[in-house]
Amino acid sequence: MSRHRRKHRRSQEKVELNLAAMLDMAFQLLAFFVMTFRPSPVEGQLALHMPPARPVTNVSSAQQVEQSDSPSGMFADNSFVLTVHADDQGTVRGVDFDFSGPAFEGPANDANLRYLDGRLRDLFGSQGTPFDQVVIRSDPRLRYEELMKVIDVCLRQRMPDGTLLQKLSLMKMETPGG
Repeated sequence: MSRHRRKHRRSQEKVELNLAAMLDMAFQLLAFFVMTFRPSPVEGQLALHMPPARPVTNVSSAQQVEQSDSPSGMFADNSFVLTVHADDQGTVRGVDFDFSGPAFEGPANDANLRYLDGRLRDLFGSQGTPFDQVVIRSDPRLRYEELMKVIDVCLRQRMPDGTLLQKLSLMKMETPGG
């Protein structure tokens, strides 16, 4: 009989789960993750084609090469250089062509960007253009979305053979005294 009583005692002891405590813990965890979640900002993706690496033997000639008979301050690899200036708020203050001065003065609004597009189209669309890439020198204060406006205009340019401009490089403009 003692065996029978033991079996009977085990069958009467049921395990009860406290669902209220488990639900309370689940909601606390949910509240914690909702309150601490910080989504990362949307990242843009740039498809840049960088030139192949090559050794530099004469460091001073790797700097900007000035040619007295041509109207350009070209880099050694036939790069067209745009300089983008920023104001204190980080917006575009103007864009300069290194060989002919200002492309436009003022903000990167639709009218100025259309003007820049036309000037670049004339330059890159001509058969005798010596340029095969654009180098954008930007003010360190320039905001990313403002720089992207200029990059978009550059990437719409077509070479004389009809292909889109493939080479684009970015440089930080040196600030005076820094």
